[in-house]
Amino acid sequence: QLVDSGGGLVQPGGSLRLSCAASRLTTLDNYAITWFRQSPGKEREGISCINSSGNSTTYADSVKGRFTISRDNAEKMAYLHIHNLEPEDTAVYYCAAEFRPPPVQPPCTMTGSRMDYWGRGTQVTVSS
Repeated sequence: QLVDSGGGLVQPGGSLRLSCAASRLTTLDNYAITWFRQSPGKEREGISCINSSGNSTTYADSVKGRFTISRDNAEKMAYLHIHNLEPEDTAVYYCAAEFRPPPVQPPCTMTGSRMDYWGRGTQVTVSS
């Protein structure tokens, strides 16, 4: 139901914009969006989430200040802007959607077991 894209090979310090398309969902309005990543040999990590209306965001400490999550409900799209990439950011990045209409609290979560839909992932490799 979700298609994530935008990954690639980037040099340290570079930037990327990852996209998450929910074209097969009737609406994205009541879904919170979360981005996860998984590096080889490591557990999947929730890195950022945004609530259904887009006015509340959460970031993991590991990406705070370098990653920005956003969404466009009219286009049924979500994005993850990644700046100042580091080799440690190398991973497969996944977007996921959780049915979470307001006023449910917290506005979004980074718990994988709560997600209703997943993308297949997009590879980000940071290397010189």
